[in-house]
Amino acid sequence: MSLFDTYIMVDWSGGNDAGPTPRKDAIWACIARGGVTETPVYLRNREVAETWLTEMIADEIGAGRRVCAGFDFPFGYPRGFGAALTGSNDPLALWDWFADHIEDAPEGNNRCQVASDINALLEGVGPYWGNPYPTRDFAHLPRKGLARSNRDFPEKRAVEELAKGSFTCWQLSGAGAVGSQVMMGLPVLARLRHRFSGQVAAWPFEVLDRPVALVEIWPSLIAGAVARDMRAGEIKDAAQVRVLAGAVARLDAKGALEPLLRAGTAGDREGWILGVGFEAQLERAATGEVYA
Repeated sequence: MSLFDTYIMVDWSGGNDAGPTPRKDAIWACIARGGVTETPVYLRNREVAETWLTEMIADEIGAGRRVCAGFDFPFGYPRGFGAALTGSNDPLALWDWFADHIEDAPEGNNRCQVASDINALLEGVGPYWGNPYPTRDFAHLPRKGLARSNRDFPEKRAVEELAKGSFTCWQLSGAGAVGSQVMMGLPVLARLRHRFSGQVAAWPFEVLDRPVALVEIWPSLIAGAVARDMRAGEIKDAAQVRVLAGAVARLDAKGALEPLLRAGTAGDREGWILGVGFEAQLERAATGEVYA
């Protein structure tokens, strides 16, 4: 029996409103359900995306369907950071902290100021670095990673040491940087947890015994399959969520998703990327070949 009925994969963005025309480096989502992978949906900003997710989850819960919702940004930080900032070892306390401190709007947000303020609370310089604004400086946010002196926290989480090519949560700007996505994504997840209180479980921090599971994904794990399955004129971000949604759904249909979820217990405080250590299985599932 499958663990879930509906699979929603989301390619997130930490940037501003991307405009009405579908484009890369924006938010894309794709749903797989009942053996069908739907056409990816373009979501121009986080406000639109949060509304879409809220309505989608409410509909799925109302229909009695179990949901696996994947988001391509880290759900946690390297060990020690959450406790230093919130006073708690509960990684979900960090979600709530960001929800309380991040101010977000389609045309701008305060993520760099928040990062600067966090750096100011800690010894030395850092750990955050990177500034996407060429003419605006933040007192405690260095532009270069080498300018940092804070060594209180690891550069990467344990799972990122295994996921070759993944970026550190501390980098806020530059090609491949994921730090801004984390800061702008965790508040949304925190609000979803509270909005659907008792019905949402955050993997791997909570037991998946509720209708909705929020899981961390990284489409680059199946980059080869995505490249092979790209359609003419298709935007890569859209292809990534389409291929991954189908792969996760096929794994679950064959009873082969549970081992990937069980592996996440290794990241009970930092978070874990679904599929790390099972890249070959994900690749096969992306091409329709699944072995339970």
